Amino acid sequence: MPKIDLYRNVHMGQRARLFTLAVELGAADISHSAAAAEHADRCLAMTQELREHADHEDNFIHQLLRERAPEAADALDAEHIRLDAAFTALDERARALPDTPADALPDAQHALYLALNEMISAYLAHLHVEETVAMPALWQYAGHDELTAVFAAFRASRTPEQALQDLRKMLPALPPAPRAAIVRGVIEAADDHADSTLAALATVLSPGQRNRLYVDLGVPEAGTPRENEQV
Repeated sequence: MPKIDLYRNVHMGQRARLFTLAVELGAADISHSAAAAEHADRCLAMTQELREHADHEDNFIHQLLRERAPEAADALDAEHIRLDAAFTALDERARALPDTPADALPDAQHALYLALNEMISAYLAHLHVEETVAMPALWQYAGHDELTAVFAAFRASRTPEQALQDLRKMLPALPPAPRAAIVRGVIEAADDHADSTLAALATVLSPGQRNRLYVDLGVPEAGTPRENEQV
């Protein structure tokens, strides 16, 4: 029976989007206020998302961890202190960027870029602790059924729209086999909405990823989830 990993897939998606955000912020032309506001908003949206993700972990995963492996839970608590400081510093830089005078924008942009990368550095360390300390502790001290229940409880807490958005953030960062397995399960459960669900998920993939997904799902032609039927 394969192990249930509560962190792996979502963390892969987070890493991909954090790295993309850093590259795009560093290369952005923010010489006008609209562009500065756009990139500031992207940074603020990311810290908000990561805070919400931490809340989800606390509510659905880390309570079990504290019961079974308190030392591992303590290690995560220590990481949260450093993360909170990094989130706050990034938020402050991002909120200040749109109001920065034009002649000071290049320096402000680079300062935001450095703050973003400092946050990413702290967040990567946090992910590493979760993946190499917390998850092994859960495998050791919690049963398969308990981990299945944790995952099921989180899924039940998400609306269909939230669940779809969660997948859209995660799927582009996954290898082909687990990506296809996840999508297959989702569209099988979607019943009458299978085609529209597949289309919504496929649009976030690169052309190569999308073609591979359709092949793995047994679709005759990429872009047509069912023979002779358009999405």
